[in-house]
Amino acid sequence: MEELNLDNIASRLEGLEETIIHRLIDRAQWCVNEASYAHGQSGFINEELRSLFELRLWYHEEMDAKFGRFCVPEERPFNGALPAPQRTVNLPETGLHIRDFDEVNFTDAVLASYRLLLPKICPAGDDGQYGSSVEHDVYAVQAIARRLHFGALYVAESKYRADVDGYRQLIEKKDKDALLDKLTRPDVEKKIIARVKEKVKQVQATINKAVRVEVKPESIIVYYKDFLIPMTKQGQIIYLLNRELGC
Repeated sequence: MEELNLDNIASRLEGLEETIIHRLIDRAQWCVNEASYAHGQSGFINEELRSLFELRLWYHEEMDAKFGRFCVPEERPFNGALPAPQRTVNLPETGLHIRDFDEVNFTDAVLASYRLLLPKICPAGDDGQYGSSVEHDVYAVQAIARRLHFGALYVAESKYRADVDGYRQLIEKKDKDALLDKLTRPDVEKKIIARVKEKVKQVQATINKAVRVEVKPESIIVYYKDFLIPMTKQGQIIYLLNRELGC
């Protein structure tokens, strides 16, 4: 299946990483704005239990759900109890073999890691631009989650098909350590890191630093090294352990 060709998947992942880079740089143009993540400070009446960011994410995903966004395997929602699609959604065959795509859902981890990343890319303090900052927060976390889940699902299936017997033996033993060792490709990871570093530089090569905040490439590189790449591999392991072996 063409969709599961590892070169095609790698190209798609490269495109998704470009989206992440742009989203993070856009978010960095506003201060950290801690108040936008504090419960009871959203400015909405009777919304003491949710922050402005949580409300923005909820309403955004409510709309996305009605349009059918979360029918797509790699589009895992951050919220539960979302409405059903209000339109007919016809998707091409994915080639994936897992009963429930939410078996691989790292949205909580994405949110936690993103909050830790913000002080490393955004100016400290509070500029009062809460609406703008949470708008870009939503775009950023969705881009990160999309890349993570796409890499977890499709790379795992592609690797499985390239060595069915080898992977099946480890899956039947539920040997997570051996699976991690088998699917890890250090040379590919080094190329990803080098490419991300170069792209962050290129995107900001001509910015006017008098009006634009510059994001240091190291901040995004560390995020890839410490979170995005390791978590993608954990997602691949979960996918493989939940894969329907009869297919």
